[in-house]
Amino acid sequence: MRPMEKTIGWFEIPVNNMKRAKQFYGSIFNIEFQDMEFRNGLKMALFPAAATAVGGALCEYPDFYKTGQTGVLIYFSANPDLQTTLDRIIMHEGRVIIPKTLISEEYGFMAIFEDTEGNKLALHSTK
Repeated sequence: MRPMEKTIGWFEIPVNNMKRAKQFYGSIFNIEFQDMEFRNGLKMALFPAAATAVGGALCEYPDFYKTGQTGVLIYFSANPDLQTTLDRIIMHEGRVIIPKTLISEEYGFMAIFEDTEGNKLALHSTK
């Protein structure tokens, strides 16, 4: 059996306010989104392919997507030092839940934050 090339192929982050969410993520990661809107009212803002190892989008569709701190925990890479990204999160009205914490010398550091939409997400870095 041949192994899968990558085990995560796509992610979607629920949002209540697309403009606010794009401002938050665009500011903390210094990226611009590609906007999409579908006939059924679903709004998506695609993360640029170069910014993520897998595809992903912010998604606004109140009948389907619910924001919150339960469910899947996504780790964004924030190399070389995630503290810089944590500082931007605070500056752009996000909230740090678990500050920069050493996992181990081998695996580096992690932190958990809440975005402007109330979602719980995480960061990982080597330093």
